[in-house]
Amino acid sequence: MKTFLTTLAAAAAMSTVGAATPTSPAKLPEDATRNIVLVHSALVDGSSWRGVYDELIRDGYHVAIVAHGQLMLSADVAATQRVIDQQDGPVVLVGASYGGVIITEAGAHPKVRALVYVAAMQPEVGESLVDLAARTPSASKNLLPDTNGLLSLDPRVFHADFGADLQSAQAQFLAAGQMPLAVAAASTKVTVAAWHRIPTYGIVATEDRLISPALQRFMYTRGNDKITEIKASHAVFMSQPRAVALVIETAAKVHQTASPAK
Repeated sequence: MKTFLTTLAAAAAMSTVGAATPTSPAKLPEDATRNIVLVHSALVDGSSWRGVYDELIRDGYHVAIVAHGQLMLSADVAATQRVIDQQDGPVVLVGASYGGVIITEAGAHPKVRALVYVAAMQPEVGESLVDLAARTPSASKNLLPDTNGLLSLDPRVFHADFGADLQSAQAQFLAAGQMPLAVAAASTKVTVAAWHRIPTYGIVATEDRLISPALQRFMYTRGNDKITEIKASHAVFMSQPRAVALVIETAAKVHQTASPAK
């Protein structure tokens, strides 16, 4: 037993040492925003950020991922603000898809220094995800509610509509474990639009079938975002993690300890 415990302790120590190296902040400017908070898309959970997480951690950032239920916008905003509360300093807040609606309200938190929208909805005060989707319909017509008012994709079209540039096996796995989005959450109009007061970045996924690229450009142009276009599906945060991470890092390095007006 003693040998087993000694070996286990040694392995734990090695694991701790190995994990500390990529999270070292030594590579970052001393006054850079080190804390990144990621808010996931509808239909998938926080693990969808794994590729982006790995890139950011490798480059010296501290990353937190919000787990939200997608049933009520107010609950999802509260969950995000709780995670922001836990950070030890300024934050870059990132949202994908429906996560963009969440960060639009949660970004009013005083720790937030910049917002990054990743193939995401960026509503104005008084707008909902449903309002924006009606303005410029998407290529996909397959995001439909069930009898409980929960939106999801038929697994047979998930690969094509959500992430055509993902591996087929990965898309099949995601389709089997979808996190539906409640119509109630998608229909809730935002009461705060934080992008009016803090620097904002928008990533257009040019092959997106769930949020029209034209709608993305409209929202990001209206918000005076710094826009990056990436040839990718709606799942750009999974298929192009390095490109997405670089935009987030730009926001973190440019917008440091202060929160300049737009």
